[in-house]
Amino acid sequence: MSVSTAAATRTVCAQLPVLGRDVTVPLVTGGEVTYAALDYAASAPALQRVWDDVAAYAPYYGSVHRGAGYLSQLSTDLFENARRTVTEFLDCRPDDQLIFTRSTTDSLNLLARALPADCQVFVFETEHHASLLPWKDARVTYLDAPRTPRQAVGTLERALADRDPHGPALVCVTGASNVTGELWPVRELAAAAHAHGARIVLDAAQLAPHHPVSVRDLDVDWVAFSGHKLYAPFGAGVLAGRADWLVAADPYLAGGGASRKVTRREDGGVDVEWHESAARHEAGSPNVIGAYSIASACKALTEAGFDSLVAREEYLIAKVRDGLAEVPQVKVLSLFGDDAPRVGVISFVVEGWNSSHFAAALSAEYGIGVRDGLFCAHPLVRTLLGGDPQTQGECGAPEAAPGEKSLNAIRVSFGAGTPDEHVERFVNAVRELVSEGARWQYRTEDGRCVPAV
Repeated sequence: MSVSTAAATRTVCAQLPVLGRDVTVPLVTGGEVTYAALDYAASAPALQRVWDDVAAYAPYYGSVHRGAGYLSQLSTDLFENARRTVTEFLDCRPDDQLIFTRSTTDSLNLLARALPADCQVFVFETEHHASLLPWKDARVTYLDAPRTPRQAVGTLERALADRDPHGPALVCVTGASNVTGELWPVRELAAAAHAHGARIVLDAAQLAPHHPVSVRDLDVDWVAFSGHKLYAPFGAGVLAGRADWLVAADPYLAGGGASRKVTRREDGGVDVEWHESAARHEAGSPNVIGAYSIASACKALTEAGFDSLVAREEYLIAKVRDGLAEVPQVKVLSLFGDDAPRVGVISFVVEGWNSSHFAAALSAEYGIGVRDGLFCAHPLVRTLLGGDPQTQGECGAPEAAPGEKSLNAIRVSFGAGTPDEHVERFVNAVRELVSEGARWQYRTEDGRCVPAV
């Protein structure tokens, strides 16, 4: 069954209202156009529902956990209710802990700090840097990019079979690639990890906004994601999962809130008794609005229904992929092949175009915002483009001039708030740029292509 046919068999919901849907931007060719935000994989626009909920709470803002006043008590209840809401959204186990962090990156660095001594970590080179880099204090085995889901499971099984079976081990894997959008076989990788005595953490930054994530169903030990990719404002994230490693570790940050009891010793030092709850790793005044906004987004997505959200996204994916397939000069990047299930994240290169030049023209001449570069997944993009995954590169745009080839790509991404018109404008713009060329002159400035003025 094709993607478009599969989507047609389910109810397709309308786009969800998001902030910025009516913002207009100037075009270098004259006039203005409604901005087409097609960079959801970097940061999705906040849902209007989330913004309204935060605005309604703002007048009642108060400190949490340590205040006797009414507003403090109200804010404390709101913060802990947000924890329960997100816990339910993730279908966590009864004994799991949910910690509010700053982002996916922060969550995975927290977990890296909590690893038992001599822990061995297994991570594919295909990961985003947030899940590729935090494990510097562990013994890390980097696995080559697989070309099928089955190969991914086999590669992991072989690596785990060669490890010391008596020491602790952790597997880190993405749920959906931030470069190709392809879904990874998380359930099968979790089974492989557990069969060899290892644990697994799921980077759900690109998965949670598009598909339901059940900790129990996927049988992962931890899950991490960011609010700003889940239609909430910047500055908050989540780490949820098994409590034992987290309780055994020193607090991620030392300070108020993490400490249960602090006393002076006779020798002048200080003894500290730390909390064993999530508070152990939430020192300082928490980001109550961030936590509340994530919970609000979780409620909004649940109420909209993931079946209909997924169906509409598959409809948009088919529109984009079918449109790009009609342009021979466009090559879509993929690990697992055209038939692999995916979320609304598609990366590609255009023959004869520098990626930064193409992205600049989409923005300046069509009012379309996409991403270009290496997407903070350097080894993966280098591998997909036929380069050496060990080659160094920058997260931003290349230094090549307009028209010069560069080992970078263009990424278009979308989700629950994307109108049909935005993806239709994008596909038409790609056709026009390839067939007719840019209508404006561009120059390189600080490593980026920008319109010449």
